[in-house]
Amino acid sequence: MSRMRASLVAALVTLTSLVALTTATTAPAHADECYSWTRTLSSGATGDDVAQLQVRVAGWAGYGVNIAIDGSYGAQTAEAVRGFQAAYGLSADGVAGAATYAKIYELQDADCTPLHFSYAEVDGGCGAGGYSGGSVSAATVQQNLLRAMWRAEALRHRLGDQPLTVTSGFRSQACDRSVGGSGTGQHTYGTALDLVGSSVSLCTIAGNARYAGFGGIYGPGYPDHDDHVHVDIRAGRSWSAPTCGI
Repeated sequence: MSRMRASLVAALVTLTSLVALTTATTAPAHADECYSWTRTLSSGATGDDVAQLQVRVAGWAGYGVNIAIDGSYGAQTAEAVRGFQAAYGLSADGVAGAATYAKIYELQDADCTPLHFSYAEVDGGCGAGGYSGGSVSAATVQQNLLRAMWRAEALRHRLGDQPLTVTSGFRSQACDRSVGGSGTGQHTYGTALDLVGSSVSLCTIAGNARYAGFGGIYGPGYPDHDDHVHVDIRAGRSWSAPTCGI
């Protein structure tokens, strides 16, 4: 091979490698049916991709911490990411990159719900189905339910992946009143889930829910809650399960 031809071949190989490298670093790491992250996120980042991450890791921010889904990667979000990473055997550095996203994709169904919960089990109560007739729009109800389900997924994993069943999710105002509620409670916003477990006690559920991002927890010993644990994502904290020491 002549020296000129060898130089041309080497240049072509180099150009091909550069094109491949550019493609690899700019293309999305994953084409998920629900949502795909296209950049590494860490403290100081802002945007919808941060908010999407917050929805999925909010159940890992620590005892009594109910982080805001505000699209701003602050200290609580970093702690939630570290908690998520540690829980799933990843390097817990508080930076959301390819490994963190890959685990989220494993846990995420095509409609963005977590693997072990679905809209079918949290939609309208009283046999009505759907998301209408609540205290907020149907779209907001669904958004709230999604946030609550991801925290329930964190709770389930914290319990050793023991199955949890939702006995009541969203209720229209009429439905809520018909079952003895106020008609404007957390269920009418889509922010609340009533949970039971087949292999785990209600007190164990309530106790662990304190670490899973729930602002409201009501269980055994609280009026009309001896057969389930109510959890919700309200701001602030309102916990009562006297039989469980909560």
